[in-house]
Amino acid sequence: MVLYRKYRPQNFGQVIGQNFIIQTLQGEIKFNRLSHAYLFAGPRGLGKTTVARILAKAVNCPNLDIKKEIEPCNQCSICQEITSGSSLNLIEIDGASNRGINEIRELKEKVRFPPPTGKKKVFIIDEVHMLTTEAFNALLKTLEEPPEFAIFILATTEPHQLPETIISRCQRFDFKKVKAEEIINRLKMIVKEEKREVDNKVLEQIAFHSEGCVRDAESLLGQILSLSEGKITLDEASLVFPSENLDLLIEFSHLILEKKTSLAIKKINQIMEEGIDLDQFRENLLEFLRKILLLKQGVDLNNFNWSDAEMAKIKNLIKSVEINEIIEIIEEFLKIPDFSRYSPVPQLPFELCLLKLGAAPAYRQADNR
Repeated sequence: MVLYRKYRPQNFGQVIGQNFIIQTLQGEIKFNRLSHAYLFAGPRGLGKTTVARILAKAVNCPNLDIKKEIEPCNQCSICQEITSGSSLNLIEIDGASNRGINEIRELKEKVRFPPPTGKKKVFIIDEVHMLTTEAFNALLKTLEEPPEFAIFILATTEPHQLPETIISRCQRFDFKKVKAEEIINRLKMIVKEEKREVDNKVLEQIAFHSEGCVRDAESLLGQILSLSEGKITLDEASLVFPSENLDLLIEFSHLILEKKTSLAIKKINQIMEEGIDLDQFRENLLEFLRKILLLKQGVDLNNFNWSDAEMAKIKNLIKSVEINEIIEIIEEFLKIPDFSRYSPVPQLPFELCLLKLGAAPAYRQADNR
């Protein structure tokens, strides 16, 4: 079983990085102030569906004691059925593949009948932003007059695509990306449970590459644990991590800053010939330039994971560049995806970007006008 499924939180206390949401939901359960509809919004892999399932257990668990900790027991038949996905009290719908009005009409039929056991019937609609306009209109009527026993939980990564009429009828919670420290602590727990050894530097790199997404971090850890039965070192784990290739990024940045446009274009074509993904290279370059910008401004985030030798090269680069130059390069490389969609030649948008950056200032000013 993959790690993120094996270690999926089964109670509120196991969810990390969403303290405000958890405390609010527990308070609503304790004081019987549950909403009939919730909107869980935020990036992927932060626990929206997981928290929805835990809420479904908590509102139906016969052993939950509001005088104590507000947690499902995970021992009763209702909790176990929800955990296994066989409960009639919990109905989950994937909005991406069930997006039409007919599916919502079927849902409305199911809403009419009370739960066979427990107090509440919980309906989770994942990726709800994928529903059609007609489906949203049908759902709206259900949200306006739901039966007392029904709770709707709408989960989405794109809340701006939802009609305002839907949003206004839900209690909204925005899930935030999780801090690296919390992700590292969770990974340490998993490593301990798996009876494995992983270098702390590896866990720090996993947290960095996951960008605050717990599920991505656990998936990456699973890939790394499959590399060896012994202790996993940073050298071994580097086989799994997306390659940043710092020396290449430094060299390429120097070529741009020194206006060596022909050499920079030649380097881009060489990168492509070597099989390096240009989109990934662009993302790595933007992240690298962001760090340079922050260091130039005097902001040290203490999580750059550079060796002393690498830091020496980077300090040399920082001395030779002005903040406005870094900003200009970042702005131009951010535009590349807009052109890539229409370009039959993958490297063409990069070449145009480099030509523009290497042009005389007067040309760029005229172009901006």
